[in-house]
Amino acid sequence: MTHARTKTSEARGTVWPRRLSAGLCLGIALSFASVPAGAFEVFGLKLFEGDEADTIEVVDPLSYTATIEVAGADPDDALHTELEAASQLIQGAERPVAGSIGLIQRANGDFEQLIAALYENARYAGEVRILLDGRPLADLPPDADLSRAEPVPVRILVDPGKQFRFGTVVIGDADGGTYAADAQGLTPGELAKSTVILDAETALVRDLEKNGHPFAQITGRDVVADHDRGVLDVSLQLEAGPVADFGQTAVDGAESVNSDFIARMAGIPQGEQYTPAALTAAEKRLRSLEVFSSVNVRGSDSLSADGSVPVQVTVSERKHRFLGAGATYSSTDGGGLEAYWGHRNLFGRAEKLRIEGSVSSLGETAEAEDMTWRGAVLFEKPGVLGPASKFTSKLEIEQENPDAYRRFSVEAAAGVSYELTPEQTVSAGVNIEYAKLTDSFNVDLETLTVALPLEYVRDTRNNKLNPTTGTRLSLLVEPAHEINGGATFVKLRAEASAYRALDAEKRFVIAGRVAAGSIYGADLASIPANRRFYAGGGGSVRGYGYQDIGPMDASGDPTGGRSMLETSAELRIGITEKVGIVPFVDAGLVSANEDFSDTEFKVGAGVGLRYQTPFGPLRVDVALPLNKGENDPDYGIYAGIGQAF
Repeated sequence: MTHARTKTSEARGTVWPRRLSAGLCLGIALSFASVPAGAFEVFGLKLFEGDEADTIEVVDPLSYTATIEVAGADPDDALHTELEAASQLIQGAERPVAGSIGLIQRANGDFEQLIAALYENARYAGEVRILLDGRPLADLPPDADLSRAEPVPVRILVDPGKQFRFGTVVIGDADGGTYAADAQGLTPGELAKSTVILDAETALVRDLEKNGHPFAQITGRDVVADHDRGVLDVSLQLEAGPVADFGQTAVDGAESVNSDFIARMAGIPQGEQYTPAALTAAEKRLRSLEVFSSVNVRGSDSLSADGSVPVQVTVSERKHRFLGAGATYSSTDGGGLEAYWGHRNLFGRAEKLRIEGSVSSLGETAEAEDMTWRGAVLFEKPGVLGPASKFTSKLEIEQENPDAYRRFSVEAAAGVSYELTPEQTVSAGVNIEYAKLTDSFNVDLETLTVALPLEYVRDTRNNKLNPTTGTRLSLLVEPAHEINGGATFVKLRAEASAYRALDAEKRFVIAGRVAAGSIYGADLASIPANRRFYAGGGGSVRGYGYQDIGPMDASGDPTGGRSMLETSAELRIGITEKVGIVPFVDAGLVSANEDFSDTEFKVGAGVGLRYQTPFGPLRVDVALPLNKGENDPDYGIYAGIGQAF
């Protein structure tokens, strides 16, 4: 038996030292936010930038070729592939090194990396030999000259040896407590991969930290390899350290954002028991303010005089003013343009002001009165009811002229949202809208509607613009009263989407969405046209015109409905890191009744192209209506930014 000692590698973390001969030792858009004057970025390319990137020149460049040879059976070349990935000699073979010294240094570093890769495969009796120009690395003097053989042939010879399995595993702490080895994945008889041991150590420390021990650590590791039996005996010693509470929160790096506000928004109450989750939540909350380019929240390395753990928040502010422009296109709805300007820190406490405007239906009409346009001022203030809350408000003027109705409106809204958990949010507000409407039932009808939207959202998606895992659920209840006509009604809407990657690389992702809604309390003609349900178009059922699914009047124009049901399914296929294709099927219906009756599903199918950019995937979809009606288009083309849902 040989006792194993540990060694640290900057490249791969903790590494079990190598075996010596004596035994074992272990849409299309341009964004101009936060860029310097005179420069901007388009699709990740920096244009009109003054400073050239620095080029690092290699002194006395020496080129080489590298091969790796693995002895013994290696099904599917799995081990060979892993060793190649771990080898800097292999990965960097196209980049010259700085002379013979540089090649020798790279080879020495590679030796450690390759041994670590063997240990990650539970191979503790393996041997690695590196030959430079046919000479063993271990025999080369530090000043050896290899340039005469340029490019220098490098051979990496690996004898991986057999795989070891766990034998006896003992885990204890300084107080005499013991821990179940199986619960940490250190199961006798299983492959003794070094990564399993390191993961178990990390999990043990994290469990203690979750229970209020900020300074928990592994104080002893005894790993013994029995080469005759091919087993690895492991003994780990833990030291929990004291249970401690959070102390005061200090802030460093703040400039124009108020430091007291930052400490309050971190939301770590003094006197609350220490947990890493509180630090992670604080960091996420501060990042969500969107005023910082970097945020770091950590506990101090030592206790304060009162036995608490001080909290240190370090931030770096981003540029607070931003502007941008965007464009969309649909073959059924025409083109659209939008522009916006904003400030992320208006009064020093991360208040956001955004002024935006848009125009659409371009190419569909040349008459200003028939165009769709919108202008809005939005204001947001975080922390109004504690760190987890946010006040939002808007003033909006809009004109739109889809097939279903013509509308001019002025709307004011205000509300508060509250984060119940990092994944769950509730919100409530008040919305007052004046509108002048022309639709199938009325001409130039003036309405004044007061609504009280209440919403619950649960969102576990890993990425908002391009999710590959997780779900999103939203539930909306919106009581409303139209003052001029006297109609009172309640709008209910629910939407759920889910995402699942089919492979480890997340190149194949299944995405699904279902949405349903009903309006109760008033007949269809009494409900303002813009508050009814519609379906069809790029964000709904592709292949059909915007809002064109559902009941029609005598002229063939949609009337909207009191109930709606939509569903979509996509298979998102990554062809390359940047390009993907998305076959999809959408279906939906709109009914004049509140119970989805007296109507039929409309189904569309097609394929889309995706191109990944720093601000989300660019999307182009082509869809066909599968049960085309008399007024439906032959096909639809839609373009925008972000996935369809």
